[in-house]
Amino acid sequence: MTVLDSPIPRFHLAMPVDDLAAARTFYGEVLGLEQGRSSDTWIDWNLHGHQFVTHLAPERPQRIHNPVDGHDVPVPHFGLILTVPEFQKLADRLRAADTSFVIEPYVRFEGQTGEQWTMFLLDPAGNALEFKAFADDSQVFAA
Repeated sequence: MTVLDSPIPRFHLAMPVDDLAAARTFYGEVLGLEQGRSSDTWIDWNLHGHQFVTHLAPERPQRIHNPVDGHDVPVPHFGLILTVPEFQKLADRLRAADTSFVIEPYVRFEGQTGEQWTMFLLDPAGNALEFKAFADDSQVFAA
């Protein structure tokens, strides 16, 4: 099955960046995303079958943090839920690129409902990304 055949709807997300060249390097080379169409003011990216767009927007809003599991989680943030092996592979890729993490990869809520691997980082424009993985997919929406 391809992403086009997936029963899960794909999302479209547009995020502001203050430097398209830095965004191209980060999303294309560091994260390894396939680049789609682009112009002088935006770039389309294939984020595991989802359409993610970086738009040139030099002005940045103020960042907010919320406490979760003893960490200050940046808001807003976005990312993907990966498999545990995909998560570990991405964490290794980010470490190899000397990425500074806002929250280093770790297991959140260990032994509790919703146990998950998680990591937070910022793109060059300061947009917060979270990547996570659940060993048990039934825990994604567990209450």
